Parts: sequence; C-alpha cells; structure tokens
Amino acid sequence: MTTTDMATTTPDAAAGPPRLTRLAFHSPLSETRADALVQRLTRTTPATVLDIGCGWGELMLRVLAATPNATGTGIDINADDVARARRNAADRGLQERAEFVEESATKTTRGPADLVLCTGASQALTTAEPPGHTPEALSELRRLVTDNGRVLLGEGFWQRIPTPAELEGMWPGAAATDHHDLATLLDLAVAAGFRPEWTETANLDEWEEFESAYQADVEVWLAQNPGHPLAAETRDRLDRHRAQWMSYRGVLGLAYLTLVPAL
Repeated sequence: MTTTDMATTTPDAAAGPPRLTRLAFHSPLSETRADALVQRLTRTTPATVLDIGCGWGELMLRVLAATPNATGTGIDINADDVARARRNAADRGLQERAEFVEESATKTTRGPADLVLCTGASQALTTAEPPGHTPEALSELRRLVTDNGRVLLGEGFWQRIPTPAELEGMWPGAAATDHHDLATLLDLAVAAGFRPEWTETANLDEWEEFESAYQADVEVWLAQNPGHPLAAETRDRLDRHRAQWMSYRGVLGLAYLTLVPAL
C-alpha cells in the first residue's frame, strides 16, 4: 500500500467495504408496514414460524418477540446473513426460540409451520426459471404451511410492462416475462390453494429507502477510500446497480400477500 493509499483509506476500511449495514429488512419494507404485518400475522398466535430465505431474520425475530410461546426456523444459503441473524437473536434474548440454518430451502422438510414467511425469496423454493418458478413456489408454500396457518409472500410483479429500453438497463437478460402482473400473481395464489387475506404493495418511498440504504454504506466507504485496492470494482458495482435501479424504478413492484390456506 502506498502513502497515498494510506491517506485515503480509513482505519476501519482495510478489509473492504461494509455490507448492508443500513438495512433493517432486505426488502422495500417500512417500519410502519412491518409493524402492521406483525400485528396481522400474530393474530392467530402461531406456535411455529418458518422463514424461507430469511437473510438476517429481522421479520421473524419481530414475530417471535410478539408471540412469546412461538419458535422459529430461518433458512438461508448466505453464511454472513445467517451469522448476523444468530447475533441478532442473541442480542434480543431470542436465541432459545430462533434457529437459523445455512442450507437450501428447495424441497425443505422443515415444515409444516403455522406461519411461513417468504419475502423476496420464492426462487429459493424451486429450481424453475422465472416466471415458472412462481406457481411452483406457491405450491411449496402450501405444502409448508399448516391448514389453519398463514403465509406471507413478498413477490415481485410488473406495475406495467417495461419498455425494451428499460429492460436493457435492468439485470442481465431481463425480459418482460420475468414477472407477472399483480392480478395474475393473485390468481396463481388462488390456484395453488390459497385465499388472499390481505393484498398490499411497497410504495415508492419504501423502494427509495430500500435502494438508497442498500448502497449507502458502501457509497460512503468509496467516497472516503478512493485509493483502496477494491475501490475500482466497488465503484463499478455501485454504478451498475444504480443504473439498474433507475431502469426498474416505478416499473418493478413488490407485493406483500397474506395468504390463508383453502381447506
């Protein structure tokens, strides 16, 4: 490391940029909506909770805090997120009731549970490609929930069909067939054996808070550490993600569906 590098690298940045330290949830979910979801999902007093693609398990931990007799299992393949979830559980005194496991959710045998959370992670339940993964994931969710339970599904949908130019700026290989519209998504949930108790969608404020917080800590790190060996690739990654966000902003939506199993 040169003298210039030393001058432009903060002491706590030697290992590289931080990761997602500004996010409470790994989805466009406000505190207000999260509180309402927890209140709704705990009205049936679930005894068991299963969180698919749990990340660091924030929503599940809040559900467990609101239902003192419940236990929960979170599944994710990201080791760093699972470790963060375990630390969060310990910090809140929930480690005896919250288990977080690093494993695939495809064909999982960890259900059925009274409450199944799957927010932005339906792809974890199936190997099918979009949009065919959605009905398969819904079928799996029906298998994983008890007959009198609830499922919270957070799933992407098109608010309108994107233009070719917008698709070109999104993720690699983005296509208009990657997502359904909201009406079709609800129809698929019904076809899979659910009735929609509650339908809500992330608003623009929630998206902007999420996308800003997704990169904020790294943007600050990059501004303060331009000479770091990882600066160039970090800058490319940030600029690429920002361009993608600007392409799907106002086009890609996220629905939060509270689903009741149909008997």
